[in-house]
Amino acid sequence: MTATKGLEGIVATTSSISSIIDGVLTYRGIDIDDLAVNASFEEVAYLLWYGKLPTKPELDELLQQLGEYAPIPAGVLDQLKLYPKDANSMASLRTAISSLALYDESANEMSHEANIHKAVKLQAQLPTVVAAFARIREGKEPIAPKTGVTIAYNFLYMLTGQEPDEVAVKALDQALVLHADHELNASTFAARVTVATLSDIYSGVTSAIGALKGPLHGGANEAVMVMLEEIGTPANVEAVISKKLANKEKIMGFGHRVYKNGDPRAKHLQKMSRELGKLTDNMDLYDMSIKIEEIVTGQKGLKPNVDFYSASVYTSLKIPRDLFTPIFAISRVSGWTAHILEQYENNRLIRPRAEYVGPVDQKVTPIAQRQ
Repeated sequence: MTATKGLEGIVATTSSISSIIDGVLTYRGIDIDDLAVNASFEEVAYLLWYGKLPTKPELDELLQQLGEYAPIPAGVLDQLKLYPKDANSMASLRTAISSLALYDESANEMSHEANIHKAVKLQAQLPTVVAAFARIREGKEPIAPKTGVTIAYNFLYMLTGQEPDEVAVKALDQALVLHADHELNASTFAARVTVATLSDIYSGVTSAIGALKGPLHGGANEAVMVMLEEIGTPANVEAVISKKLANKEKIMGFGHRVYKNGDPRAKHLQKMSRELGKLTDNMDLYDMSIKIEEIVTGQKGLKPNVDFYSASVYTSLKIPRDLFTPIFAISRVSGWTAHILEQYENNRLIRPRAEYVGPVDQKVTPIAQRQ
């Protein structure tokens, strides 16, 4: 056996949920460019779970379910109030989502019907948890979710207490579509490994959140915003980025292991960043991002990935930087749960081997002789 570092190039399973072929991302065979422009996030979630886009009655029913399930148990709200005010947002989300299982009587039911019910419930409750966490740490009371509105609308409303602007809702909805699934990425693989033991769906999503927390996965968009804040103004871009490149520092938000000719999602977020900059009458983040892209792509041949422009998009929406990755989770739970359902349908325990490179032919030395 020969090990492959990071499992790069290894095909670990078959899936009919999403694909990346010749740089084209599809959900259930539909190009992401088509979905980003012509489908809502709720339609995309339905597509991932059921394998087809919903009819109008099916979409209406899903929206009703999402609104019904959006409130979270009082016990979880009480738990959020006990977290330290400076608690890591993803660690807090991981803990809260795990605890939701304690309040779900069907948590350990393993029928397909029960699991798809829990998938919808998790999708509905993640935005409520994130918004509640954000308000509680600011000393504010959580805002109950509305019914009859989209996930994007509800999240912005629960976060601010104000009716969100139509452009803002559209921007967040499109961002959720773009982040919904991405084949066998680290967090999705973590979810599938967990549920392959026939553990419950809450355990699978908790594992996925733990994987997404890392800066090499979901945390990259936060790192992009840190860089933009460090640069400060468009006039500083060339000096700062040139220095980083000269020092061989990694420029976050560029390159991707799967995409060699650019991430197809990035162009949609770039357009969104520009539109929100105009809406807020502040183009600095967009202008800085464009200049960074020109330098990094020109000098290194690396193109922006989905994380790069999402940083300026979320900041323009007045979302705190440490909520960027939790918002990623709000979207990706649709994909995680779709993969979990697929894993359950044709399950085999995921148990790879390791190439041993340690010492051999060792013996036990009596304790008195050990050094």
